[in-house]
Parts: sequence; structure tokens; C-alpha cells
Amino acid sequence: MGLKVLQISTVCGSGSVGRIVVDIYRALERNGDEGLIAYGRQGAPEGVRAFRFGTGWDMGVHVLSTFFRGEHGFASKGQTRRLIERIRKWDPDVIQLHNIHGFVLQVELLFAYLKEAKKPVVWTLHDGWAYTGHCAFYDYTGCRGFERGCKECTEYQKVYPYALFRNRTEQNYIRKRAVFTGVQNLTVVTPSRWLANEVKRSFLKEYPVKVIPNGVDQEVFVPLEGTLREQLRLMGKFVILGVANVWERRKGLSYFMELAGRLPEDMQIILIGLSKRQLQKLPKNVMGIRRTASAGELAEYYSMADVFVNVTLEDNFPTTNLEALSCGTPVITFATGGSPESLDKSCGRVVPKGDVEALIKAIILEQKEPKKREDCLRQAGKYEKYDRFLEYIRLYHSLAGQGE
Repeated sequence: MGLKVLQISTVCGSGSVGRIVVDIYRALERNGDEGLIAYGRQGAPEGVRAFRFGTGWDMGVHVLSTFFRGEHGFASKGQTRRLIERIRKWDPDVIQLHNIHGFVLQVELLFAYLKEAKKPVVWTLHDGWAYTGHCAFYDYTGCRGFERGCKECTEYQKVYPYALFRNRTEQNYIRKRAVFTGVQNLTVVTPSRWLANEVKRSFLKEYPVKVIPNGVDQEVFVPLEGTLREQLRLMGKFVILGVANVWERRKGLSYFMELAGRLPEDMQIILIGLSKRQLQKLPKNVMGIRRTASAGELAEYYSMADVFVNVTLEDNFPTTNLEALSCGTPVITFATGGSPESLDKSCGRVVPKGDVEALIKAIILEQKEPKKREDCLRQAGKYEKYDRFLEYIRLYHSLAGQGE
């Protein structure tokens, strides 16, 4: 008998988290289970059974609550109540949470319902927001405040979700700890071993933690033999690719700017995902491209590049590494969070976080002694999308008492 699984997420189909949500939905369908997605903003792909519980107006109010009151995750009461009513009517067997921050939910109301309903809950953490008083990302600043109750926070104005005018980090930590603990049948999932270890140092340590790495669509991200290199006039160049959804501070754009002034002239840097303002400030020897929504176009760039360089200063388990490997392209990354976990010595190089000299040496060494495409593809095969998301299906059935 198939399960009814409801997924709750800020987004559905867009961004890395939104794509994971849809991939789990497809895996449920393939397994004969029934899926439904509740999402807070933007839209949903065609053919996916989903409903939007958020409104643009409510999101705007939530943004103002975050900016002026320093409270993120504690607004949006009305639409949270509407979501809970939909959950009651559909009556799922398992509830899967993804990102519940993002200006769309009142977490106290949602978790009061979860504690009352006593249904199995799986909560996939894509960042650290759940157990901090404010920050979704904190490792790149060296902060360990969540281990001490997030007292005397100095980063609340600088990092997402940007509480610009009031610091309520310690109070938020106390509220979140009370809200997020004590759920009777909750399992935490993390895509990386690194984040699993962080969770075990937080107030969420009361819950079982399971590591399920992200997967990659190996029907889309495949080695492509195209003419992109010729079109871009890069014949004879050693092409270094960097990709980010948004090139914010933690993604390490400044390191590429330093590389641009120090790498040999036969090397070309290409960066995808830049804003208009960032494009205007690029050095002449860096080729910049706006964000692309086309996975096929992205696969062309991965396939054309000689190496993918990930200079992230904090990351959970970046899918960009998997996408590069799946296109046969080796990866160089900082030893940051879970970023090195998808690599082995045959397909990647890991350098100390922030060490530019080691990064330059690794790039030059890759040019002289390139990793083999077949080794990259072999490693990528461990992260085939359906195999990875089938682990979620097994977990749902196990929690619902239907075996694995």
C-alpha cells in the first residue's frame, strides 16, 4: 500500500532545494506512493501536485518583521494556519520538512501542530538555520555561538536573514529551542557528514540523524561534445569554471578576483551566476555570465571546462560539485563543510580553506597532471539521483511501519 507524503518547502522546483523537493516527489511517484508539495513562494513545475500556501503580501510583512523586529520565522501566522488546515484535510502518513525559513512560515504554530498530530516527521536541513538564533550560515565567520545559546551575536546584520535594525538572536534561539525540540517521531536528515556532526552539537541532538547525500540528474549532466569552446574563442586555453546561484560573500568571489591577477595567461576563468553589478566589476581576463535556468546549458559549460573550482567558504553538500563530476570534469575545492565529501583523490583536489597559494598550486598541477574523465564519471555514479532519493522513500516507509 502506497504512502501519502507531504513535503513542505519555501520553494518548489527552483534553486537547489526546490529541485530536491521535486526529485523526491518524482521518486515517490516512481515507487507507487502519493506525494503532495506545499510551498511558500514562486511557482511549481507542471505535472507536480503542489499548492502554494504563501502570498507576496504576507512575505513582504515577514521581511519587515525580520528587518525591524529581528524575528525570522515568527510571522506569517495566517498562511501557516491555512497550511495546517490543508494538512489536516489531506491527512498524510509522513510529513517531510525542507527549508521552513524564507519569510513564509510561523514555526511555533507549525510545530505545535506537528507535536499534536504525532505523525512521522522527516526534517532535511539544507543549512544551519534550525539550530541557531539567527544565521543560516555561520561557519565561514568562525562563529560557534549556537553551542553557547547564541549570546552577544555580532553578525545578525551581515548574514541571511538580515535583521537590520534589532538584535533578537538570543531570544530567537530560546524560542526555537523550545519549538523544535520535543517532537515525538522526528528524524533529522543532512546531506553531509559535516552538517550531521554540527546537528549533534546543537539542541537538535535529541533526534536521530541520518545522512542522505544529494543526487545529480545523470540524464542531464553528462559529458557533452559541443562547440562552446570554439564559440567563446577559448581554443588553447585552460578553462577554470566557477558556478553559484548567487555570488554572495560566503561563495568566495574575491578568491577568483585574486586568481585572475596571478594565474598564467593561458588560463581562462569563467564565472556563472553573476549579477549585473558584479559583471561590471570583472577584470578583463574573467568571463562572466548571468545566472542560467537551463540545466542543459550549464552541462555544456561543465563539459567544456578543464576544471571546476569551488571556493565556497561554507557549504553543506554542494550539488555543483556533483554536476561537474557527472560531466566528466574534475573538482578543486576548499576544505569547507561537506564540499570535499563527494570527492576522492582520483577526481578532485582539496586545499585548506582560504589558502590562495595552495589553490593556485592545485590548479597548475591539474593543468600538468589532469584527472581522468572516467574517474570523475565513476565517482559521480555514486550520486545518481534516483538511487539517492530512494533512501528517502525507504526512510518514509520505515517510519510509517511499512518496513524498508
